[in-house]
Amino acid sequence: MKNLIVTILFLSMSITQVTAQKESITQTIEVFPYHQKSEAATAIITMQSWGKNEWKQLIRLLNDDSLKLKSSYALNAFVHEASLHNGLKTATATLLASAYSEAKTSYAKELLIKELALLKDDAAVKLLTGLLKDESFNGNAARALAGIHSENAIAALTNALKNAKEENKKNIQAALDNVNFILPEIKLTEAENKKAMTHAQELLLLQDEMEKASNYIEKSRILARAAKIPGFSSFMFVSKSLNDAEVNKVAALIVTRLALEDKNIKGAEVRAALEKSLALIHGEDSAVLVTKLIAHLKKLPYDYGFVNLFNGKDISNWKALVGNPITRSKMSDAELLAAEKIANEKTKGDWIAKDGLLVFTGHGDNLATEKKYGDFEMYVDWKITEKGDAGIYLRGTPQVQIWDTSRRDAGAQVGSGGLYNNQKNISKPLVVADNKVGEWNTFHIIMKGDKVTVFLNGILVTDHIVLENYWDHSLPIFVKEQIELQAHGTYVAYRNIYIKELPTETTKTITEEEQQQGFVSLFDGTNIDQWTGNTKGYLIQDGSLMVSPDDGSGGNLYTKQEYDNFIYRFEFQMTPGANNGIGVHAPLEGDAAYVGIEVQILDSEIPMYGWIQPYQAHGSVYGVIPAKRGYLKPTGEWNQEEIIVNGTKIKVTLNGTVIVDGDYAAASINGTIDHKEHPGLKRTTGHLGFLGHGEVVRFKNMRVKVLEADKKEKKKKKK
Repeated sequence: MKNLIVTILFLSMSITQVTAQKESITQTIEVFPYHQKSEAATAIITMQSWGKNEWKQLIRLLNDDSLKLKSSYALNAFVHEASLHNGLKTATATLLASAYSEAKTSYAKELLIKELALLKDDAAVKLLTGLLKDESFNGNAARALAGIHSENAIAALTNALKNAKEENKKNIQAALDNVNFILPEIKLTEAENKKAMTHAQELLLLQDEMEKASNYIEKSRILARAAKIPGFSSFMFVSKSLNDAEVNKVAALIVTRLALEDKNIKGAEVRAALEKSLALIHGEDSAVLVTKLIAHLKKLPYDYGFVNLFNGKDISNWKALVGNPITRSKMSDAELLAAEKIANEKTKGDWIAKDGLLVFTGHGDNLATEKKYGDFEMYVDWKITEKGDAGIYLRGTPQVQIWDTSRRDAGAQVGSGGLYNNQKNISKPLVVADNKVGEWNTFHIIMKGDKVTVFLNGILVTDHIVLENYWDHSLPIFVKEQIELQAHGTYVAYRNIYIKELPTETTKTITEEEQQQGFVSLFDGTNIDQWTGNTKGYLIQDGSLMVSPDDGSGGNLYTKQEYDNFIYRFEFQMTPGANNGIGVHAPLEGDAAYVGIEVQILDSEIPMYGWIQPYQAHGSVYGVIPAKRGYLKPTGEWNQEEIIVNGTKIKVTLNGTVIVDGDYAAASINGTIDHKEHPGLKRTTGHLGFLGHGEVVRFKNMRVKVLEADKKEKKKKKK
């Protein structure tokens, strides 16, 4: 009797869950059929988070004549959207193929086969190959495989033709004939090719449309189109709508998906937008997306991300021009500051922030960044008027050219984006890609070493060309200098100015002074050849070593070499709540905090760690010697730390302040303060290590010096 009651309860719960699921799906597809795509944008985004059970339920609705209309329109709309994104296309084909068995009517089966053909993905080939033997759906399956048109699909048709029944052979042969038909080649002129819509060009149009949009439907339609454009520029465009109460929830879903699909979308602006999105994602989307977004934010790098150089309100981050890189290098710091102060006063009003644009009024000199840049990637929109002439100086050097292409007397017919002042290397752009005067254009500029690449409106115009030193052609380009917006006597406006610093090709971790002192590098930013242990749990990213819980649970990573007495220097960057440790005198097996010595790495100043004991705070010799607190930099900034071990004495310096200076043998003579056994305190040698605890932490510039005392001791042992 008891078992019967349990069974009834279980069945009751299952029926309730299925009913709730069906109601949820019915509610999602309620907007279908629709007249404008904007009406279905939210529903399509919700459908992207569906799993197998939801798709099976949708297919069951296709079997019901009274319900199949909305479900058919919903399925068709979603498939058209999915077909535009490779990852989503494959996932959708896989889900529909696995759920095909739920289709019971001819209508449902035919519709599913047609939709699988539209997706053009190999995930459907196995199912469709099986259906080639089905008397009722052989023709549909053959046409679908021909529509997929991949090697696997064509091979399936070819193999099936050999053993097919006579009636089926006709359908399969007709499909293969369709596959092998080749349309005559249509060649476009260079001008026609140039006019092809690039992602960059489409974004410029969408920004113009958004400025004119006045209601939810228009704005949602624009955002839905932007959702199909991958990359940072699209992300930043959509993120501006997070401040618009009408469409901020739609924008939150889109920026989240854009960021999850592209690891290159990173930086302070990106983090701020994603954190804002967290609070805006609700309903069915929240269960999956919020979890993914929280995990993504945890791993999102703080460094080498795009920074906004213009806030739309004022010209902070910018200053007036003083001289050129060579004349500035001959000035003392005090002389340069004094000259900049005079220049800033003199040029007030020459560059202004107006209506969200950075505008040169037509009088004055260049505007320069406060900061100097080495290798970088930059996005900037610009607009000129008739006869306009401007440019962008890279590392203080002219210039990526901007001008009105009608100025044939000046040679402007070649177009913008070339390195105008080059004498030996190519100076002209590859093609003319400018929009009409008075319309917005966008540059994507990449500078690595002395070579420059420029895309204008999404079209490559300068390809990896050396930028010459205009100020002294006998010298190479400056390693690091300011970016300048050129003033050339005509109106020019800029917006969406973002720059990302790129890591250098080689990472120098040791100064000349340290090298002379005997320090050696343990990590050059390119490999972990000097380390052993859980190497899969530590990834090299932008010249740093990142503990990656998703790729091997973090775990412990040790130096291959053992050290007795030493000075160990390194830099580290923590994510919120991060926990790690530095192993000292550690063996390769066991808990290094006890069988060796652990110097704590912990984001210990945040509220979530208010409960910890003093000996657990950052920098402490774990369980043995507590550290002084309050010297960690804010989360996301790089900290510098030095650990000196000499005999049983240990000294830890954090960001220039000594936070531990003690003797761990003396500190534990009457037992450790955590009242636990620490046999590792008796070890006199061992490995240095990173002791991962499942949290994201980044390390770089690891270098070590073996102390003289240690060298003498080794000589004694040899004798």
